Amino acid sequence: MPRLKKASSAKEKKMQIIIGKRRHLQLERRKEVSHNIRYIGKVPVRIVMDTEFLKVQPQDSLVDLIDKLRGEETSAVVLDEEGKLLGFVTMKDLLKFFAPFQKHTVIGVGLLKRYSLTRASRVEDIMITKPITIGIEDTLDQAIKIMMETGKHHLPIIDREKKVHGVLEVKDIIRLIRIVSV
Repeated sequence: MPRLKKASSAKEKKMQIIIGKRRHLQLERRKEVSHNIRYIGKVPVRIVMDTEFLKVQPQDSLVDLIDKLRGEETSAVVLDEEGKLLGFVTMKDLLKFFAPFQKHTVIGVGLLKRYSLTRASRVEDIMITKPITIGIEDTLDQAIKIMMETGKHHLPIIDREKKVHGVLEVKDIIRLIRIVSV
């Protein structure tokens, strides 16, 4: 009997040591990841932003916009001829345009016309004319705060003249977090 207790006691001590080492390694890894993630906030948005974004004009057809949004694109920046920001459209804005009527909505002819997609429907009919943006010189810390406060998942990146340089999406930030935490 005493021999079994000693064997069992020795086994428990070994298990505690192994568990202790694992826990120590996990804590060290968490510290390292935590440090790297804190560093992410200092990264300029211009490094992470997507410079290959969908550009449209206000007079473009909604049918064309929907066709262009087929791929990985989830938003479009509405620009003038000089590349300055006029508006922004996301897939969510498109969904709002086609949202079903509420239960007790009074439907008039004007309202029905709005919900029918024709070749005459334009980007300007659904674009957000004053989108929330972030400056080209800002950091991810500022971008993340804006995204958290507003619930927006896409931010056009502009300079002082309102010229668009890119789009920052949540997926871009998550991709960076993945790279840093590996």
